[in-house]
Amino acid sequence: MASEIPACLPPLEPSRPRVPPPPNACDTHAHVFGPAGLFPYADDRSYTPPDAPREKYLAMLDMLGFDRGVLVQGSAHGRDNSAMLDALTHHGDRLRGVAVAEADVSAETLRKWAKVGIRGLRFNHFFRDGQLHYKGGIPLAVAKVHAPVIAELGWHLQLWIDVKDLPETIPALKAIGLPVVVDHMGRTDARAGTQTAGFQSLLRAVGEGWCWSKLSGAHRLSQNAPDYPEARAFHEALVRENPERLVWGGDWPHPRIEGAMPDVGHLFELFQSWTPDKAVQHRILVTNPARLYGFS
Repeated sequence: MASEIPACLPPLEPSRPRVPPPPNACDTHAHVFGPAGLFPYADDRSYTPPDAPREKYLAMLDMLGFDRGVLVQGSAHGRDNSAMLDALTHHGDRLRGVAVAEADVSAETLRKWAKVGIRGLRFNHFFRDGQLHYKGGIPLAVAKVHAPVIAELGWHLQLWIDVKDLPETIPALKAIGLPVVVDHMGRTDARAGTQTAGFQSLLRAVGEGWCWSKLSGAHRLSQNAPDYPEARAFHEALVRENPERLVWGGDWPHPRIEGAMPDVGHLFELFQSWTPDKAVQHRILVTNPARLYGFS
């Protein structure tokens, strides 16, 4: 029953960063949810988010000073991408998206989505206690079905994974043969440190260039709000390894977080503090996302 599904807190009102991002900067990881009256949530879902419609999302981008954004299908809407596709349809000059697609979604449908601004498909390989942690996601095995069309369209495979499971997953990813984007710096527990086999495998994959990582989710690696100091070493290791395969995202409206709700404006200021080189900032915020998501 829906009453048994945990409800998420609403996001904090974002603060305006003291130093704005450069022109054409892109926040590459956020979600739109609802409004539920127009875009119902999936019956089989792991959480119920607060309505976070496109108007509120765009206001967040404006407050942070980002000209561009990438929406990622959140599992609360299950396999129905309608809320995200609606946002892309209305704001195609500014937004791109990463969708989910079951195995029976046709190549024709994927090609239609590409015209609206979809640039990748997201797959759920995030396990807790041997079970997929989020209901409504698409398992990685489905990527093989769509791989030819993903390659034809120049898309990528976005992977929601805890890097502890990445070493054993890399052979399957390489067999699929698509560019891979890993969410949230590998979404591990920062207390484990950066020398684990899982995080080291992510560093190698990013260094080899076939894998990208999002410099996002400091608040998911660490619960030590608001500065998440344990996450900094992961961020800095990825930047040292290969800044040409990194993008940044705020993860607004932060669904199903474990710990205090972050301020997305402060998360961006942490990115600036942890990435002091302005040229590297520009590459991660502007150059890389323009290439990965097809902004002109």
